[in-house]
Amino acid sequence: MTKILSVGGSIIAPDKPDSAFLSEFVTMCKKWLDADKQNRLILVAGGGAPARVYQNGLKEVCEKTGDAFDANAADWIGIMATRLNAQLLKACFGDYCKNDVVYNPTEDNLKFDGQVLVAAGWKPGFSTDTDAVYLGEKFDAKTIVNLSNIEKVYTDDPRKNPDAKPLDTISWADFRKMVGDEWTPGKNCPFDPIASKKASELSMKVICAGGKNIPNIQAILEDKEYFGTTIG
Repeated sequence: MTKILSVGGSIIAPDKPDSAFLSEFVTMCKKWLDADKQNRLILVAGGGAPARVYQNGLKEVCEKTGDAFDANAADWIGIMATRLNAQLLKACFGDYCKNDVVYNPTEDNLKFDGQVLVAAGWKPGFSTDTDAVYLGEKFDAKTIVNLSNIEKVYTDDPRKNPDAKPLDTISWADFRKMVGDEWTPGKNCPFDPIASKKASELSMKVICAGGKNIPNIQAILEDKEYFGTTIG
């Protein structure tokens, strides 16, 4: 059984690597992998806070110099942050992860030799959510677990709208109305618009859940009752 965990950068390294969380997360994942040698995990690392900090740095420089803000360059900065986080995850899993970090999820001869495969950002115009969908298509994983600092999808941004309601389930059609159709570098939404379109076309399921809740992540891996929002 192959499952995909898209691990937000804000979970891996909110301002620096969260070694306490990573220790618990890696230990829990290894236990699930050891329980059945057919179990495999694809981990897709996000850029999170480090990506946005550096992207904002570029924006501030552009404002001070009067130069135009280059969205393509900002996207590359975010991609590099995901690659640093991915390399950290790969190192944490040691011999469980036998292949190099995946940068291009559409590559024809991608190998998955161990029980863990780690992926990072690909190219401008795509977030790591899209990478996760492509890898799910390639390795026949129908469910993507999107782990972030948001425990559920809301009807609106709860930080701005006190009347926003948490959702247990939502259809792809309704979710895509919420997030729109365009991706912008650093966009902060539960699952990005480009990835949502492709996941919808592939009839995939996405579970959005809190990335710090280790017992809940374990419940999701074990197909038990969990706290989160199911899209699709």
